[in-house]
Amino acid sequence: MSRGSNVSRPRHDGSWHALGGRHDADEGHGMELTATASTIATVPGITFRSDMTVELIKHAASDADVIWAARVSTKGEQSLDDVNADPERSAGLINFLMRDRHGTPFEHSSMTFYVHAPIFVFREFMRHRTFSYNEESGRYRKLDPVFYVPGPDRKLVQTGKPGAYVFEEGTPGQHELVTESVQASCRRSYDTYLEMLEAGVAREVARTVLPVGLYSSMYATCNARALMNFLSLRIRHPDSAYPSFPQREIEMVAEQMEHLWAQLMPLTHAAFERNGRVCP
Repeated sequence: MSRGSNVSRPRHDGSWHALGGRHDADEGHGMELTATASTIATVPGITFRSDMTVELIKHAASDADVIWAARVSTKGEQSLDDVNADPERSAGLINFLMRDRHGTPFEHSSMTFYVHAPIFVFREFMRHRTFSYNEESGRYRKLDPVFYVPGPDRKLVQTGKPGAYVFEEGTPGQHELVTESVQASCRRSYDTYLEMLEAGVAREVARTVLPVGLYSSMYATCNARALMNFLSLRIRHPDSAYPSFPQREIEMVAEQMEHLWAQLMPLTHAAFERNGRVCP
């Protein structure tokens, strides 16, 4: 896939800057939007990270897609005139569709994300069956020694009972215990993995010892409606009409996906927020 120039990538201070991007072969314009944190610590032979990486690889998604899809119900073939219309003039229609939960016009879009995150994040992702997935295979390639370790801002202590619990800050001693324990366990499991590979054991068998904190990579494709459902469940937001309590690690991925989507469909994103972040 060729490289373009319209790319956003975050700086270490949280701001965004442009880098070269991939072209969408169908649309002919450069668009690889990237969101990635920068907390990475490397030790000999193994990398420990506390961030997630998300890139928007290709898309066919704009606010105009919502408009022509909705107007076919009242205009028939004349709705073709709206395919290239200025969506700013129809922001009210998008808000109406979102408010009254007319959801299907939001399905006529497509976004493909590249995600690099721990395996346990992907297992939560798979609950969203309206996405299409292709993931890196531990059967067909040697897996890289990249592991997740919770960062210093990760809340560690769960208090309360299921359905009514909160997470609280960990003590310095707890953070030190988690970091040292995770790193030691990952080193030991990866050493065992390599030992089996070197002894001729098949990759699909040797991977048995690797933890779910190992990073994997995948492509995830969805439409705007499916993405809004994902975001409504995987981001805890004060303006949400219905509260959600996601695990922090998948929330980190979801936040980056939302940032990228908001650049593609700003009117739809604004209507989503205006109406309680409820999937239509």
